[in-house]
Amino acid sequence: MSPGLPAAVLFAGSLPGHILMSLGQALVVVCLCFDFVRAVSVPRSHRRYVANTVFRTLALPSILVMAFSVLIDAASGSWQGVGAGVFVLVAVIFRWHHDTDEDSWWKGKGKALGRWLRNRAASGSMVAPATA
Repeated sequence: MSPGLPAAVLFAGSLPGHILMSLGQALVVVCLCFDFVRAVSVPRSHRRYVANTVFRTLALPSILVMAFSVLIDAASGSWQGVGAGVFVLVAVIFRWHHDTDEDSWWKGKGKALGRWLRNRAASGSMVAPATA
């Protein structure tokens, strides 16, 4: 076991650790609730657009929180927590990767961000200022 893992388990068992883990789990619950709203909403509606945008925004932080939670549970020997955490982790990853046909605010943002960075780099606004 790595030297930092027992310290992480001890921190997760402390009051600030419990608060952070509870906030992380609340984030995961909100993410899954918006995924449920997205699943039951009418296609191409505003409600589905908002739910998909929120789900796409919270999916990656939820995956990171669940991965950390599973790691802490495995290090502390809580195998029921590991099983439940892996189930939720796989479910969020599956929904994140396989439901990409929806329209959301994030659709096309990667290409737009890449174009913006290329334009900034080409215009020279990202270069260091000249020394006098």
